[in-house]
Amino acid sequence: MTRILMVCLGNICRSPLAHGILESKLPPQQFFIDSAGTTSYHIGASPDERSTKIAKNHNIDISHQAARQFKPSDFEYFDIIYAMDQSNYQHLYEMAQSSEDRSKLKLILKENPHTTDQNVPDPYYGELTDFQKVFDILEETCSIISNRLTEINKI
Repeated sequence: MTRILMVCLGNICRSPLAHGILESKLPPQQFFIDSAGTTSYHIGASPDERSTKIAKNHNIDISHQAARQFKPSDFEYFDIIYAMDQSNYQHLYEMAQSSEDRSKLKLILKENPHTTDQNVPDPYYGELTDFQKVFDILEETCSIISNRLTEINKI
C-alpha cells in the first residue's frame, strides 16, 4: 500500500481538498491518503465550510475529515508527503531527521507542468470563488499524480 499525506498550514482548506480529490481518484485497497497541518491552530476541526461546499459540488465528501497537526512520525508512516506551498515545505524540511525523510517531501504543484507558480494559494481569507480556484488547481494536479501512480502500479 502506498501512503500519501497532503500538508498545508492549518489542515482546513487546501490539504483537505487535496486529500479528498486524490482519494477519489485512487483505489483505497492500494492507496491511503491523509492530510495534516504544520500548525496546531485547528486540531480536531472539520474542513472549512467553503472547502466542504466546493468538494461537495464536485461529488467529493470531505466532511468526515478532522484537522490534525503533522508529527515527526509521519515521515516513517507515509511514502509521499505533498506540501501545498514553499512555506509548509520548508517547515517540513526542517523537521526531517534524515535524507530519507527529506526524499519523501514534494511541493504538490511541481507535479503539474501546466502551473508556473509552485504554491497553492491559501483561500482562507478569500471568497468561495477562491476555493473553487484552489479546487481546480488541485483537481488538475491530482489527476496528473493519480495517472502517474496508477501507471507505476499498473492498476
